[in-house]
Amino acid sequence: MTRDKVPTLQEFVEGLEKRNPGQPEFIQAVKEVAEGVLEHVRDHPRYNDHQILERLAEPDRVISFRVCWHDDKGHVRVNRGYRIQNNNAIGPYKGGIRFHPTVNQSVLKFLAFEQTFKNALTGLPMGGAKGGANLDPKGKSDAEIMRFCQSFMSELYRHLGEDVDIPAGDIGVGGREIGYMFGQYKRITNRYVGVLTGKGMEFGGSPIRVEATGYGAVYFMEDMLKRVNESLEGRTCIVSGSGNVAQHAVEKILALGGKPVTLSDSSGFIFDKAGISTEKLAFVKDLKNNRRGRIEDYAGEFGAEFHARARPWTVPGELAFPCATQNEISADDAKTMLSNGVVAVAEGANMPSTLEAVKLFQYARIKFAPGKAANAGGVAVSGLEMSQNSARITWKEQELQRLLRDIMQEIHDRCQHYGGVAGEANYIDYVKGANVGGFVKVADAMIAQGIV
Repeated sequence: MTRDKVPTLQEFVEGLEKRNPGQPEFIQAVKEVAEGVLEHVRDHPRYNDHQILERLAEPDRVISFRVCWHDDKGHVRVNRGYRIQNNNAIGPYKGGIRFHPTVNQSVLKFLAFEQTFKNALTGLPMGGAKGGANLDPKGKSDAEIMRFCQSFMSELYRHLGEDVDIPAGDIGVGGREIGYMFGQYKRITNRYVGVLTGKGMEFGGSPIRVEATGYGAVYFMEDMLKRVNESLEGRTCIVSGSGNVAQHAVEKILALGGKPVTLSDSSGFIFDKAGISTEKLAFVKDLKNNRRGRIEDYAGEFGAEFHARARPWTVPGELAFPCATQNEISADDAKTMLSNGVVAVAEGANMPSTLEAVKLFQYARIKFAPGKAANAGGVAVSGLEMSQNSARITWKEQELQRLLRDIMQEIHDRCQHYGGVAGEANYIDYVKGANVGGFVKVADAMIAQGIV
């Protein structure tokens, strides 16, 4: 095999930008991985011989389709749906479906690329994919959501299968949407198989799937702190978001003795100096999951501060859990967080920190866990749901809690193994560790399977 020169980061990114014009989120995600992985490729030429990084940055397939549906007034509505199947070297495609106005090909390609590494880090046999539609679910009735999900699945079903591609939920897609899509898949195919995860317990779901992403992010933080003989006990925690991930991150922070003081949504954030207690969290769950209200209502209920159209990164604290959306922490936010005493960050969302913010965290040598490692708990339990569906069984919650904790510990240890920095025995570059750890597993499988 002819050996090509390993490209510099600049050369690699220039080629990436040429092939993917107008896709900033995707280029950001690939560039962040390439920075850590290219050094490993130089030390292990077989990866360059097989052009592994270049192949990983080109999805197996990009599926785009029209979604037509009727709203409650009888008007015909048209949206665009996608499924990005990035890589299936280590298992069938696995990744969520997102319904949000910002969904486009760039966002989903970035998420599918990240998912490939995240799934590899779990140690479970799952490839990487992501899908969604540019629908805004806010203000839609249950009937409208049902009709949309049925139309969406009427096209997507032909690309899915329990051994082909198994989607889950994501932003804008929860148990309700998964149920409607599963019902439509079953109706079209006349098959009852585990082709979606995040299902209701009544029809093949798994205990702790809802909690897993938020719990996992806090477990990863706990493991980073344990490594230096510290804990969450008594630490002030800054949490963004107020959906599923943020809610369960707060729940686990409280269980481990931390003090969460913020939550947010698209309208702004609340700062509760007294701390968000278990009782206050129950209010948030009802507000967001049942009443679909705004986080400002929390401030009115409990007398907390509400900051409109702002993010919580100005609040002093020691541990940060960004659990909202991508690029919610800018370089200026990172500087503020560092000056306010943040010593560790665990990303509950996907790529919530910009590249510039990540660089600042790394330069400051704080503990920084990227999303592909810290928020892998959700897809880990999705993988366990797949196993339960295949065996036609449901494991007990206690067993799944143990498995989730073990998987997050293994992810941390894998990142630690690959994240060492020469001459700095006490510092772990978790970004490098996650990227190289995930890359090696997928790359070795790709080499073993030939040029396909």
